[in-house]
Amino acid sequence: MYLEGQVRIPSGCAIAAVISKEGKRMTGEKIIEAMKPMHDRSNGLGGGFAGYGIYPKYKELYALHIFYDDKEIKSDCEKYLKDKFEIVQAEEIPIRKTPKITDEPFIWRYFVAPLKSVLERKQQNEKEFVARTVMKINTRFKGAYVFSSGKNMGAFKAVGYPEDVGYFYRLDEYEGYSWTAHGRYPTNTPGWWGGAHPFALLDYSIVHNGEISSYDANRRFIEMFGYKCTLQTDTEVITYIMDYLLRRQGLTLEEAASVIAAPFWSTIAQKSEEERKVLNYLRMMFSSLLITGPFSIVLGFEGGLMALNDRLKLRSMVVGSKDDKVYIASEEASIRTMEPDAENIYAPAGGEPVIVRVKEGCY
Repeated sequence: MYLEGQVRIPSGCAIAAVISKEGKRMTGEKIIEAMKPMHDRSNGLGGGFAGYGIYPKYKELYALHIFYDDKEIKSDCEKYLKDKFEIVQAEEIPIRKTPKITDEPFIWRYFVAPLKSVLERKQQNEKEFVARTVMKINTRFKGAYVFSSGKNMGAFKAVGYPEDVGYFYRLDEYEGYSWTAHGRYPTNTPGWWGGAHPFALLDYSIVHNGEISSYDANRRFIEMFGYKCTLQTDTEVITYIMDYLLRRQGLTLEEAASVIAAPFWSTIAQKSEEERKVLNYLRMMFSSLLITGPFSIVLGFEGGLMALNDRLKLRSMVVGSKDDKVYIASEEASIRTMEPDAENIYAPAGGEPVIVRVKEGCY
């Protein structure tokens, strides 16, 4: 019996990423091409990309990418922004019309700097202020969604297949030192513009293949610290967890990986005494942030990437390299599309973070 399109694909969703360790900027063309061999891992209900180093002209400013449902909510939100930020540039994000991407909202971006007078009154640093502003807009302004808020980076996402989303946003005209991509096959959550990946907060972005069975526990914990999950997709909480662990708690990437993909107690017992102390502390201190269920993720951040599987490796992810570039994807075919001569192809072990950083001063 012919069942295509009638059965659930539990390993669906596609992720891909590329980074230049020398900080060499590349267009978004290759990362778009990388998604084509994985077309059938998506179902057209979400695709997206994040690029780092794409706004050198405004690299000292926060780039807010916002979806608006209508002009009235856009006007209200802009008034709110003007009270809190110096808006250096405001513009529609350039797009190419295509029949494959429809029902688009108003898509705007703002290059902004928080007003010093507001920071002093709030007694907050810049990043905390911007993060809280994102949460306030996404919860208080019905029909406005901030989907990217970092410096010199941006997320671009829509309802559609990823290769069509890349064409729609004209990503071949951008250049960055690092790119991530996602093709979505939603299972338990709706397919809509705000729910497509990547999910981003400040310079952190997440693309994810899998399901989070611990979502409610993770969400309840993280929302105690001012984060609000409003985008109707379980992946959103991973982004906020990483921001909480890395920026607010000051953990290293390796430590954060040991929280969300914590080693089993039996594995910890085999470590040295010093390692046991650290791992025991992380497991007990942040027990509510252990992510259970199958997942493979790529975390983008300023100057680097981290790829991570769940500790049982229930989702595919491979890594390769060539010269100064490192490639990550759900399938080797995707890496070969970006670099046919890629070397050192391997599948990282479950719970083993792969961390790649751009050389200091090269981004």
